[in-house]
Amino acid sequence: MITDTQMEGMTLQDQFHHSMDARRIGQISALGLAHCGDAVFELLVRAWLCESGRATCKDLHRATVRYVCAGAQARRVDRMLPLLDEQELAQYRRGRNAHVHAVPKNATHEEYSKATGLECLFGALYLAGRLDRLSELFEKTMEEADAT
Repeated sequence: MITDTQMEGMTLQDQFHHSMDARRIGQISALGLAHCGDAVFELLVRAWLCESGRATCKDLHRATVRYVCAGAQARRVDRMLPLLDEQELAQYRRGRNAHVHAVPKNATHEEYSKATGLECLFGALYLAGRLDRLSELFEKTMEEADAT
């Protein structure tokens, strides 16, 4: 846990450029990584929506929710899995197999598990500073959405 004293020396830029090693990332719970990855995925979706002009200001929130819900994330995982290396697959499985206490009523347990796996992987990649790989996987998972 980061103390207030440690936080004082950090800048905003530090939060965008992480480079945690695998050991430190391994010490974070799967659900902790998924918590971070959830925000990363949503930020990527929001930026993609703004960049692509897919939604008007009025509809941006609704459009974001459509892409970040567990069902949509689960469908994206199915396209992403063949692209993962062994380390990435291990992070995905770690999140997928995490014991969650509640599943939202608009998702099946399987969808929520897959979505948690995706979020865990995205959290781990973000904290490791592997932003190029994170972007590559995000772009690949969004290709079907680009075609519509």
